[in-house]
Amino acid sequence: MTFKPRPSQENILRYRGGRLGIAAVPGAGKTHILSALAAQIIQSGALQEDQEVLIVTLVNSAVDNFEARIKKMFENPLQALYKYRVRTLHGLAHDLVREKPGQVGLEERFSIIDEREAAFIRREAVNAWLASNPNALNDYLDPALEESRRDWVRRDQLPDLLDLLALAFIRSAKDRLLTPESLRNKLDQSPAPLPLAELGWNIYADYQRALAYRGAVDFDDLIRLALTLLENDPAYLERLRYRYPYILEDEAQDSSRTQERILSLLSGEDGNWVRVGDPNQAIFETFTTADPELLRAFIRENPHLDMPESGRSQPSIIALANYLIDWVMQAHPNPQAREALSLPHIEPVPAGYEPANPPDDPAAVRLIPNNYAPQEELEAVVKSVKAYLNSLAEVPEEARPTIAILVPRNQRGVEVIEALRKRGIEPLELVSSTSETRAAAGSLNHLLAYLSEPQSARKLARAYEVWRRDWRIESEKMELVRAVENLLRHVGNVEDFVAPRPARDWLSSLRESEPEQVVQELEAFRVTLRRWLAAVTLPIDQLILTLAQDVFTQPSELALAHKLALVLHQAAKEHVHWRLPELTSELAVIARNERRFIGFSADDSGFDPEQHRGRVVVTTMHRAKGLEWDRVYLMSVNDYDFPSNLPGERFISEKWFVRDGLNLEAEALAQLDALEANDAYAWYTEGAATAEARLDYVRERLRLLYVGITRARRELIITWNTGRQGDARPARALTELMNWWEARGV
Repeated sequence: MTFKPRPSQENILRYRGGRLGIAAVPGAGKTHILSALAAQIIQSGALQEDQEVLIVTLVNSAVDNFEARIKKMFENPLQALYKYRVRTLHGLAHDLVREKPGQVGLEERFSIIDEREAAFIRREAVNAWLASNPNALNDYLDPALEESRRDWVRRDQLPDLLDLLALAFIRSAKDRLLTPESLRNKLDQSPAPLPLAELGWNIYADYQRALAYRGAVDFDDLIRLALTLLENDPAYLERLRYRYPYILEDEAQDSSRTQERILSLLSGEDGNWVRVGDPNQAIFETFTTADPELLRAFIRENPHLDMPESGRSQPSIIALANYLIDWVMQAHPNPQAREALSLPHIEPVPAGYEPANPPDDPAAVRLIPNNYAPQEELEAVVKSVKAYLNSLAEVPEEARPTIAILVPRNQRGVEVIEALRKRGIEPLELVSSTSETRAAAGSLNHLLAYLSEPQSARKLARAYEVWRRDWRIESEKMELVRAVENLLRHVGNVEDFVAPRPARDWLSSLRESEPEQVVQELEAFRVTLRRWLAAVTLPIDQLILTLAQDVFTQPSELALAHKLALVLHQAAKEHVHWRLPELTSELAVIARNERRFIGFSADDSGFDPEQHRGRVVVTTMHRAKGLEWDRVYLMSVNDYDFPSNLPGERFISEKWFVRDGLNLEAEALAQLDALEANDAYAWYTEGAATAEARLDYVRERLRLLYVGITRARRELIITWNTGRQGDARPARALTELMNWWEARGV
């Protein structure tokens, strides 16, 4: 493969050893240069027969990408065979722990649970804690809440909030190598009460007990145990250092302190460790263990180079991104947010190098000042997309541009998808799951939820709504549905309806008080309901298909039900201890957009926009990282989705029912900090962590806007809306970009 490195890449290829930090801009070719550097090391003869270059990256798709690129660097790919190893950090940790599981307290045949099972186990621990401590969080609720409202919050809001808190707490504790036992000791020795840390410990301990019962670890355990093993087995560490004399790390801006420590130990103080990343693209949202400051510190403290050249975007888009960097660093109204972005600026690729930047076209950058309501913004963007697609009607498919609509949140993406379809545009969905899949999964989830808890009148009513889902477009029938649904919701004893005894027949008691049509509808539903209840003993895939035949009428819906049945059948095979409640939770995950549904949208093993020219891709700005399109729309760039921590701004992580605007996730982690420091009085002041979390969120959102801008190659359109409450304003960063762009006179 012929590879002509750019000037900055040539500097990197002069690397001969030691530590090297590299700050690379979007589109700089990080994967390409690390692949070339690995090939160069192999070709140089620097490796012994039993040594390898270790390449560590973030996601599985990048593993495949590296494998393919490195092989292309050799005329004979066999020359590179067994000379390099590409691993995600979790894959590497698994390799290390699998070799010596007994030394970290694991059985030889330990298993690893995936994120979905981990989420289910954690949610069970959360629910158990809430059941045992129903009033434990009363002190954190807004005192102005009425008691009935408090009950609703405890029942419907706290489980989700505590699940997020528990996830952040457990991940952070593991990143600090704190086990439930060591954490308990610290809590017992704390001179001051730390109630959120106590809550976090309870759920953490319950969660770990559930893992131990299964003989399993989660992904965070793998990282923690790998570090523990390296720190406590010097001989093993030396053997690994010999095996991997060169370590090349990609996406280093997303490293955590435990991940960084593992690679630091493997390379040794005088070893060969190259770290490549872009701190400006660190867009993991708040309360993950990733910290872009770790890479920045590494770059400051070691030899370093920049990779500023990028052939992705036309010069006007590059200028806009560079101005955002300058404004943030020099003039952001909150000085503590000015570290969100940093140099280098993006530079176009010099003449004679590939890929060349698209030609400059200032008119293709449009920052729309209109104060749209949310629905108006949808209509404006969809109208623009429709007109643009119409203009391409005579263009051959292979010559059409790539197009994307990027949104800050998944729900906004769903709204965009629905609006496009109403205009006759079928988009490509890179949200967590397609809208049709979400609807089908949601319907089946409601049915399974009732079958899991057949005494629940509320779930019975939802099951009836699903049964009559096709009646929603007929107003006369909907009146009947609402009447029946309301009656079912207030059944005192569900069994008196489903399987009545002579003296306790709820439906018979309604014959004199309710219209005949309502009674007949209830009788028809009861027949179906009894069939569903009888089918509960079937295997999950057969149960799903039985339900689907009663509630779906469209061929596409039935096809989706078949795929969903296969997914749950596979889940049941992989998790033999799962019963109907667990399998119901699996469907709920798909229905809530938390995970892409394999088979209905591109997974993260290599979505390529070039394969979908002329199609509209809808995705979040987070998911768009690493991708690029010719024409990009950025939506909802307002001061709610992109706050600057100015007076009057709201933060999505601060729940309306929590007193004083406290961010309970942040406060729990601050109490964990206090425990780790063994000084609760000096380290924890209520509210300080919430204030810092706001700043972290502001920084992350600035980086997210930068990522969104740098996805565009030729055309960029940015819009904002006034939010659901009608009081949102354009994000301060967008206002500055609009003023600067107008002043340029373009």
